[in-house]
Amino acid sequence: MIDTGTIAPPGVRFLDASDAGDRTEWLERWNEWPGREVSAHPAYVRLFARAGDRVICASSRTAGGGILYPVIVRPLAAEPWAGSGERGCDLTNAYGYGGPYGWGVEEAEARAFWHSFESWARSLGAVTSFARLSPFAEQLIPFPETADRGLVVSRSLIPSPDEIWNDYDGKVRRNVLKARREGLEVLFDPRGDRLDEFCAVYESTMDRRQALESYYFPRSFFESILADLAGQFVFAHVLSKGEVVSSDLVLLSREHAYYFLGGTRAEAYPLRPNDLLKHEVILHCRELGKKQLLLGGGYGSDDGLLRYKRSFAPTGSRPFRIGLMIHDAPASDRLVERRREFEAGEGCAWSPAEGFFPAYRS
Repeated sequence: MIDTGTIAPPGVRFLDASDAGDRTEWLERWNEWPGREVSAHPAYVRLFARAGDRVICASSRTAGGGILYPVIVRPLAAEPWAGSGERGCDLTNAYGYGGPYGWGVEEAEARAFWHSFESWARSLGAVTSFARLSPFAEQLIPFPETADRGLVVSRSLIPSPDEIWNDYDGKVRRNVLKARREGLEVLFDPRGDRLDEFCAVYESTMDRRQALESYYFPRSFFESILADLAGQFVFAHVLSKGEVVSSDLVLLSREHAYYFLGGTRAEAYPLRPNDLLKHEVILHCRELGKKQLLLGGGYGSDDGLLRYKRSFAPTGSRPFRIGLMIHDAPASDRLVERRREFEAGEGCAWSPAEGFFPAYRS
């Protein structure tokens, strides 16, 4: 547990998920929040912490609501290019979307929160803070500095099923009808009973795409979701003759649902399982009372993946922004040079990628 008695004024708490009392308080405050986004749940954030990282929630009760800002504290000494003697750290959020969630927060209360957060970050020796911000900007207090990073696609679930169907691109409708003619069925699995089949399909997809190692999650990752986030997820499987050929894991919040991870057997592509799966997930989330299904973005500004997602929500594009803070500019510059020297020693010419934040991690 972090002692913040001399760091933050009353009303701002820094809750450590590894401390039972702090974790209980974090969950209490999460349950008080009408939005209850899964990305702010301690069990979710903890999924993406490495050994040696800390999972912290900067939390404040305000006169009309509160603020929850979960972060992962990453010691820089864990990076080979930083050196084992490096005493600093940096702050990030879990995979997906997050940021400083706030409800019933006045402008002055948000300013006071950021003042306390900055003091706390400096006390840790934090060099930078980075956040992939929720596209539902109305849920957030303003981040001190932001940058645009393209678009994501969100499917509104408020219209009727017929209105949603007619809003799809014609190709989507044709593919859904073809999948049905091929006898494909969709099974919803809220407990993860077919986890083995999901993992097999997902891993085969990552192999085919030659995905980065970070996208290969161990079985224990998914088992933690089943154990600690009951009610906050659903698996959706497409069956062909009883066999899972396509599968998605969807995260569920109070009002929003999120496409999270998924995959498809290559040999099933001609059957068009992906379009059927997305369509049935949209209808299922609507039946659960969700208002939006966030399908995510693409790899570039207007690539094939983004266009595919847009085919389910032609008017559903939302800006995707990141939040960035530099708490110690000299330390950030020093780390860039240290990384450059390390890479040179490995025989690589390295320079920070343009626009990447923090630069020393590019």
